[in-house]
Amino acid sequence: MWGQTEGSSGKLNQLWRRRQGLIVSLLVLLIVGLALSLFLVFRNHKEDPFKGLPHAYSFLETVSTDNVQLYMMSLSPEDIKLRAAGVPLRQVNAYGINGGFFYQDALLSMAIMHDTPVNGAQKGYGSGWFNAKYARGTLVWDGASRSFSVQVVSSGEELKITDRQHYFAQGGISMNLGHEDLWEAAVAEEHLPYADEKRLRSGMVYDNTGKLWLIVTPTLSTAAEFRSAILQTVPAKGLEGIFLDGDGSSQMNAKEIIVPGDSRSVVQMIAVDGTK
Repeated sequence: MWGQTEGSSGKLNQLWRRRQGLIVSLLVLLIVGLALSLFLVFRNHKEDPFKGLPHAYSFLETVSTDNVQLYMMSLSPEDIKLRAAGVPLRQVNAYGINGGFFYQDALLSMAIMHDTPVNGAQKGYGSGWFNAKYARGTLVWDGASRSFSVQVVSSGEELKITDRQHYFAQGGISMNLGHEDLWEAAVAEEHLPYADEKRLRSGMVYDNTGKLWLIVTPTLSTAAEFRSAILQTVPAKGLEGIFLDGDGSSQMNAKEIIVPGDSRSVVQMIAVDGTK
């Protein structure tokens, strides 16, 4: 009787050990599968959706004391190309950020490359030849003199340029980063939309070394908070620049991050063109 009991117990132990082995094997497979899934998700998140494009910029992410997060692309002005978009930037095969203000398919901010507006003919409505309604801050790169300026103008004819075949002009609203006593009055005079409301924001600034910074924040912020974050965290001196279109139009294509805004179509973008 004892011998039979011992034999039955041995069989039960053997069966239990087999079941333990099966459970352990299943757990190992589950862990391996989960790890593989997490790896693939991470790899897909980090994978450059614009693979193969020239990477002619440096990327930086910062956070201000007011918790305004900035994504920045710094690059040479020679690697900038103002261009039409007409779709959400995520659908454009180019690095860069959104440009100026627009209504439907009409560009309401200046966007000129080498005396040619990006969205139509010179002096055409919505072409990018004008800052519609108001004279507004326009960031100008004068390629011949290799100098930047922000000029408050209404149309391409008013731009002060050394060589009309070697420049770009991007319209927006003056930031007056070097003039704390002037910027609020300038923003009001140039009619920055929703300056005191918390919105997504974008901007374009230059520094005293001749570098451009394309900047977008995914943080809902006022114009003052966005401007302050730029002054606090852009690692450069002599900054000056312009506010660009904001809210859902604030979009960025970068290898490191995609900022889709609200995925609306934008008429114009500031693209990175590193093919030269």
